[in-house]
Amino acid sequence: MKFTVVWIPASEAQLATIWASAFDRSAVTAAANAIDAMLRRDPIVRGETFSQTVRVLVEEPLLVKFVVDEDDRIVRVLTVERVPVDPSRN
Repeated sequence: MKFTVVWIPASEAQLATIWASAFDRSAVTAAANAIDAMLRRDPIVRGETFSQTVRVLVEEPLLVKFVVDEDDRIVRVLTVERVPVDPSRN
């Protein structure tokens, strides 16, 4: 069963700012789409625990913090930031 992924307004604004200032907009778009897909399928196992209820997931060049409501099957993306791309991954 899939989850609904909701980017709260603050995280949407952060993503828009990152995208607007990016020289690699297609990479930012692809990462945001991949994050959506991963969190829709199985958010419980994605990323790492950041705090008691918040998880963190990196999909270069983005890092998101999110919470999962298993009962309502909703994932809320709280924040998004740009991270440096690891050149060793190429």
